[in-house]
Amino acid sequence: MVTVAGPEQAGMPTPARWARVLRFLRRRPFFVTAVALGAALRLIAMLGYRPAMWFNDSYEYVSVALHPRPHPIRPDGYGFWLLILKPFHSFAMVVFTQHLMGLATAVLIYALLRRRFGLPDWGATLATMPVLFDAYQIQLEQLIMSDSMFTLLIVGLTVLVLWHRRPTWRVGAAVGLLLALTALTRSIGLPILAVVVVYLLVKRTGWRPIVAVVAACGVPVAAYMAWFAAVHGQFALTQSDGLILYMRTAKFADCKEIKPDLQREQDLIPLCNNPSREHHPFSQIYLWYSGEGEVLHRWGTEKFDRTVNETAGRFAKRAILAQPGDYLSAVAGDLMRSFRWDRPVFPDANTWNQYQFFAKGVNSGDPVRLLMSPPKWPSYHGTVDRDMVAYERGRASTRVYWPWATMMERYQRVAYLPGLGLGLALLAGFAGVVARWRTLGGPAVLPLLAASALVVAPAATAEFDYRYLLPAAPLAFLAAAIVLRRGLRPRPAAQAPAGAAGPTARRSGERAAPMAVTSPEPGTAAEPEPAAGTPAVRTGAVRRPGSAPEPATDPGPAPRSGPARRPEPEPEAGAGEPAAAP
Repeated sequence: MVTVAGPEQAGMPTPARWARVLRFLRRRPFFVTAVALGAALRLIAMLGYRPAMWFNDSYEYVSVALHPRPHPIRPDGYGFWLLILKPFHSFAMVVFTQHLMGLATAVLIYALLRRRFGLPDWGATLATMPVLFDAYQIQLEQLIMSDSMFTLLIVGLTVLVLWHRRPTWRVGAAVGLLLALTALTRSIGLPILAVVVVYLLVKRTGWRPIVAVVAACGVPVAAYMAWFAAVHGQFALTQSDGLILYMRTAKFADCKEIKPDLQREQDLIPLCNNPSREHHPFSQIYLWYSGEGEVLHRWGTEKFDRTVNETAGRFAKRAILAQPGDYLSAVAGDLMRSFRWDRPVFPDANTWNQYQFFAKGVNSGDPVRLLMSPPKWPSYHGTVDRDMVAYERGRASTRVYWPWATMMERYQRVAYLPGLGLGLALLAGFAGVVARWRTLGGPAVLPLLAASALVVAPAATAEFDYRYLLPAAPLAFLAAAIVLRRGLRPRPAAQAPAGAAGPTARRSGERAAPMAVTSPEPGTAAEPEPAAGTPAVRTGAVRRPGSAPEPATDPGPAPRSGPARRPEPEPEAGAGEPAAAP
């Protein structure tokens, strides 16, 4: 007998499968619509600016992809991603993957809020709005830059930690690997390891997942640092941390306050003579610009040299210790700038313009205009323009196309997240964490601390830049959504039957524990002995109503499924959070 495989057996899509897919989409109308609109905006950006847009840092990433080496200024994680995509020889393919990363970030946030915290479709969708619709987020994805990849990684590891109430060591290893990739993409991601470990310790997840996190993160990072040491002679991720901290302090550093020793600290003296310190409104000029204000060239060697980096770092630390008020004032000024309603030009017009969609001169009569030709700056074994041609195998100049570029330029004028919006999201998260101090802040504390670190760290160690705020926004809104969800639906305790308010009743924020179905012996501290003449029936008790207590030697009838075992929504306390005391 011959059996003919039907459509379902042959792996063909069946009407039932399509029906399930349609039902899945219909149940999530807000998010499906939002993702579709976000994808359309990204398609318009790709059509308007081909093959990609460029920032000053972009050329070094391309150089690493062409000549793999540990870069002295920044880790190579994103450069290796360009290396993986190199066989396509297409910068358009690179930005396409980055737009997918932006959409994937929104999907992760939505899935966590829906499945783990029970938000409705519209509520979880609201938390993804900054990722899906912020024009500067879309423009950053169109740039050859590491920020989109960094954002996806840090949101991904946060979602993975919060998804599992009691993470196993395998989950811990996955989190550690994501942390390693985050740190190797941008070095500011390494301190997030401490945030994750402290969170797991507070939630009492056990030592196995914590050890797995540290080991899985430490091994790849240590291997990269060993490679860096073999090339540059220093066991580190970069050779720029001291120089960047010097840049932070150069604007206010005063050697009359620092008082370096003229005999033992002669290497610090060249950094003191800076007569133009008071004439520049931003600090980046002391590191990235040549000319007035920049004094690092006085060493007569490469700026990002090991010796120069160590000397600049020592000078910066001395300046902070000698002038703590000036340092805190500089940091506070950058933090206040982070939460402004408007978006003024900063640090200078050249940097600010690289975050903008441009459409000047592009109209129906001039559909194509060359926006930017690659510069001829020197690079590793070549020049920037030759590197771009070698990667693309053709011309890689950015061209602007009408009407798509005009649409994005006008969209960016109005559709972006103001700094005040980010500040309100952080404020809502902190308010919720403080209100839940008995449970040590609950699950919202992890994305809240990660977002705060991403906002504060650049202001404390470098200088404010608008693109540094974008990776913090998804985490800030995730934390705000978690703490505000109690106002989106009734508390689980409100659904309990009348009279179920005893010690065995489950309250909002408590975890289902085995003790919820076992009744302590009468007269113990857990429950007072009932008065004479009262039935031996307690709230949520597992004995039959009106039945007499069994002797102590007899465990009694098997516990029945009662109100205490009824399925309820996810607990509010978060991953591994201990139940609150009655």
